[in-house]
Amino acid sequence: MRFPLLSKTLAIGAVVLLLCLVLARIDSLVAERSARQEEARRSVEQSMAGAQVLMGPLLLRHCTEEWEFTQGEGRDRRVVADKRSFTLTSAPQTLAVDGEARADARYRGLFKVNGYAGPIELEARWASLSELQPRAEHANGRLQCEPAVVMLSVSDVRGLRSARVRIDGETTPVEPGTGHPAYPRGLHAVLSEARLERANEPLAVKLSIDLLGTVRLSLVPAAGETRWSLRSDWPHPSFGGRFLPATREVSESGFAAQWSVSSLASSAAKDVQHGGVFCSAPPSDELGYAAVARAATASTQPAQPCLDLLSVDFIDPINPYVLTDRATKYALLFIALTFAGVALVEVLARRRVHPVQYALVGMALALFYLLLLSLSEHMGFGAAYALAASACVALLGFYASHMLGRRAAGAAFGLGAAALYGLLWVLLRMEQTALVIGSVMLFAALAAVMVLTRRIDWYALVDSWRADPAGAAKTRTAAQPPQA
Repeated sequence: MRFPLLSKTLAIGAVVLLLCLVLARIDSLVAERSARQEEARRSVEQSMAGAQVLMGPLLLRHCTEEWEFTQGEGRDRRVVADKRSFTLTSAPQTLAVDGEARADARYRGLFKVNGYAGPIELEARWASLSELQPRAEHANGRLQCEPAVVMLSVSDVRGLRSARVRIDGETTPVEPGTGHPAYPRGLHAVLSEARLERANEPLAVKLSIDLLGTVRLSLVPAAGETRWSLRSDWPHPSFGGRFLPATREVSESGFAAQWSVSSLASSAAKDVQHGGVFCSAPPSDELGYAAVARAATASTQPAQPCLDLLSVDFIDPINPYVLTDRATKYALLFIALTFAGVALVEVLARRRVHPVQYALVGMALALFYLLLLSLSEHMGFGAAYALAASACVALLGFYASHMLGRRAAGAAFGLGAAALYGLLWVLLRMEQTALVIGSVMLFAALAAVMVLTRRIDWYALVDSWRADPAGAAKTRTAAQPPQA
């Protein structure tokens, strides 16, 4: 063969192209399994309850005003009746929420969906009921109002197992729906006319619910001062929303968090009165909040304000599909490093390796990611990674001992593969420092190759391959010139 090095380079390039196709298929399989996990979450939400957003308690009263006015002049002059409908809302001066969310995971086949269930108590206080007293806008206006209600909005009412309302210490019947045009799902209790007549007296409402939900629990701080205390046995919370907890304790047995938000920092109480929307919509869209949010955020100037939220997500810190997807991002790099190691052995040990052997080694490296994906669906990701890496290292070490002709060389090759998998594990665990670690390791690998091949006469090496394609000729180096 006239150009053996070029022919072998092209053959190895074809092998790399084939491995790219294999890795692309594995990557699409990871995406498919991740999509099926998302479908499982939606299936559980449709059958049970989705992410929950609580808003309230609020005081609500629907009123109408009727009036007459004259229109036209002379013979065309006539009296016309008109009316307007409006809604009075009042946010509490203080809102204290105390809740417990016990982990209640559900499964769809292999896929796990994190859920929660537990009691929540909301205690709201108003200094007076003056905001529920209607005022006529016209001199001859006649006002008519429906009874005032205490309402609580819940994004997915299927999660309400039970509810009890006490107004000034007296238990009041609970009815479904809120009566609010913007937040219709939830519950309400009617405020008696006798209590409404004592408008200058403070009002205390205590609402106890047993709530069920999945993935996320949120609260709208629609009060002058909001305090939220939440406890759970879930050890992996992710706090979000507009305000982080003032204090939190997270351990292996669960977490406890306390939020404290005042109306000086949040405009949620005023935004609720203007029909604010949940721009960060929950996964379950029973209320159509997502559609409203998309409409509100479609333009640079939303029609309605976005409501502030206090949120906690019940997440799994180790998602096998996310980590497997991250691992496959390094696949080509690891295959290139392994091929570089094999090529280095060819040069230093004068042992020729066929492109078919390159292909088999590359397939073993690619199948590691398929093993990792399939095993992680049945066991912990760490155990799956250790098992898949051990199997591939053992296979590569065994094959390399025959490919390179010596057991010691095979053992060294296996140790090198184990080091690569150890590096990949470090990169997966240390997401924040993955770039600097990868960069340093690549520089170290390049430096090692340059040091080991610093004395090789590459022209003499190519000439020897041309003269002896079988690889029997010895490599000439700059330090050991050929003898006459």
